[in-house]
Amino acid sequence: MTSIPTETLFEYIIVEYRWIIVILALLPMSAAWKFWSIIRNYVVFKMNSAPKMHDQKVKDVQRQVKAWLSSDRSTRLCTARPTWQTMSFRHGLYKKTFTNIKVNLVDVLEVDTKNMTVRCEPLVTMGQLSRTLQPLGLALAVVPELDQLTVGGLVMGTGVETSSHRFGLFQHICLQYELVLADGSVVTCSKDENPDLFYTVPWSYGTLGFLTSVVIKLVPAKKFVRVQYHPYHSLSDLVKRFTQESVKPNPHQFVEAVVFTKDSGVVMLGDMVDEVGRDGKMNPIGKWYAEWFFKQVEKHLKRKKSVVEYIPLRDYYHRHTRSLFWELQDIISFGNNFIFRYLFGWLMPPEVSLLKLTQPEAIAKLYERAHVIQDMLLPIEHLEASINCFHDEFEVYPIWLCPFKVFNNPGQLKIKSNVDSEMFVDVGVYGVPKAKGFETVKSTRKVENFVMDHQGFQMLYADTYTSLEEFRKMFDHTLYDKVRDSLPHCKEAFPEIYGKVNKTVRK
Repeated sequence: MTSIPTETLFEYIIVEYRWIIVILALLPMSAAWKFWSIIRNYVVFKMNSAPKMHDQKVKDVQRQVKAWLSSDRSTRLCTARPTWQTMSFRHGLYKKTFTNIKVNLVDVLEVDTKNMTVRCEPLVTMGQLSRTLQPLGLALAVVPELDQLTVGGLVMGTGVETSSHRFGLFQHICLQYELVLADGSVVTCSKDENPDLFYTVPWSYGTLGFLTSVVIKLVPAKKFVRVQYHPYHSLSDLVKRFTQESVKPNPHQFVEAVVFTKDSGVVMLGDMVDEVGRDGKMNPIGKWYAEWFFKQVEKHLKRKKSVVEYIPLRDYYHRHTRSLFWELQDIISFGNNFIFRYLFGWLMPPEVSLLKLTQPEAIAKLYERAHVIQDMLLPIEHLEASINCFHDEFEVYPIWLCPFKVFNNPGQLKIKSNVDSEMFVDVGVYGVPKAKGFETVKSTRKVENFVMDHQGFQMLYADTYTSLEEFRKMFDHTLYDKVRDSLPHCKEAFPEIYGKVNKTVRK
């Protein structure tokens, strides 16, 4: 009898029975890590020790950069944070050949209730911030849904939330950045101080310097969000309502939609309130046993009428966390079963970092060949055509729709008109494609071309197959090139953005 190599057998078990590993190992490990993080962050914030430690941590980053500066500089620089710890499902290959700079910038530094700002380090997460700010009656103006997303990732990459039709992307609520540059110096920038650098940092993917702190805008928070669910069984009608709600002069505080088929979806409108009204029921979706949120939303299609619910504010902010939007249904197919939720729901979700760490090559190849994770950002007037394009090339449902305002500021995300701002929509597609003739590269290239032809942008955490020329056409590099030319040793220390995000440097 032919024996099966141990590595092959182990990989087979991980691929075919991954849910067992997730339940028995990854969920308990994730829960332990979350518990430790919550306790540690609470103690550090209450003791007010983070500001004192921050200066020392920044000096340590400076020391490492200056050591590289005094060496032969034969390598480039990047953070030492392993790519398996990021929220992207891809691993960056460049870290194997770059000089890795260790950072430990994980703390909330200061909440300024007078000026309505919070200053924090780049590895602070959305869950950490919402947990810190809620008792103070405050919230970020834009809170991207997944609670493990970090401030640094949302600045250097991008972040969007259902309040973005009012406030813009995450970068638009950031008021000041502190960075360590390639010469080891520390610099702060805002729209009034070093403005060119300030407007170039977002979307720069760590190619200008090491982000060490961010000052972010806050808004007053209330206890609940009153959510209206409006089901539609016509794509045109859904798009029309979604667009109207996004662009009207006095919009609801929160706007989003989930499209479940090409012709059906639910538009959701939300506003903060302090009390639960009589027009709807309380829905504590943050409870461990609660049904996954997108599954609750889908039920409104059958009701065929508008419904009002009241959701606790922090539950609303992180409503897609427990199921990672709908990605977990492909990893734990029975994860939404009520028995599983009652027994193990309090452990959910597993950390994306641990999922990546235990991901064998076979699963990585499977994701690349038969899984789509993309967010395309397009002017809202092209929304219906965008959904039709995504349907033809991918046919992945649900699709997440989130409107956001792009301000006519300098930087990579440059709108083509001279207006002060323009309304865009994030079309998020995450799942297994069912379109006939789907091929990863060919189909993604068609969607990328559609986005470029319609003056849109591609979120860069996902796979991008654009050429360098196409990439520089999609993103305005005018100010970026100027800043890189002006910063000492920048081009020597860091590649261009394309050198960190294109498919050839990721797996």
